[in-house]
Amino acid sequence: MTNADLAAIKDQARKAAFARRKVAYGMHKPGVAGHLSEVLAGYRGVSLSGYMPIRTEIDPLPAMAEASAHGAVGVPVIQGAGLPLKFSRWIPDVPLRDGPFGAKVPEVDDFFDPEILIVPLVAFDAQGGRLGYGGGFYDRTLEGLRAKRSTLAIGFAFDAQEAEALPLEPTDQPLDMVITESRVLQFSR
Repeated sequence: MTNADLAAIKDQARKAAFARRKVAYGMHKPGVAGHLSEVLAGYRGVSLSGYMPIRTEIDPLPAMAEASAHGAVGVPVIQGAGLPLKFSRWIPDVPLRDGPFGAKVPEVDDFFDPEILIVPLVAFDAQGGRLGYGGGFYDRTLEGLRAKRSTLAIGFAFDAQEAEALPLEPTDQPLDMVITESRVLQFSR
């Protein structure tokens, strides 16, 4: 399979997943971060990063706010194409500025390396595979963090974002866990 073939397959998989995610987002059920909060409660005080939800992404902010009372919580800040993410300290109601791609970031950067990453995604599979937006930011970032120390990658998504099989590459970093509005999937590595 050529790189162009793989890119086309990934593009189709993303389009289908975006459509499923849009429908799930439109249902707007309260408490979608309940299972995420329960899992994070078992890691009180461990530094973590969440994300500022954009468009139809599932919202981790309630769980992030709870975690911020016990330890460092950050959000990703894109440094540029081809570069890993940096994570800036976040607390509820911190002043924010516009970041790339429409996600807000803290007005004043206070960078740190989190031990847990709550990872946004377009689609996931039952083996811990993740299809992101195509920039490779989380793959590069997880590879770098995991080279330094154990880093837990938690995909956060709607159930509807699950795919039967995903077109993955060797550089794609696997998730350790996927948490949805109704369940927690753990993967052994």
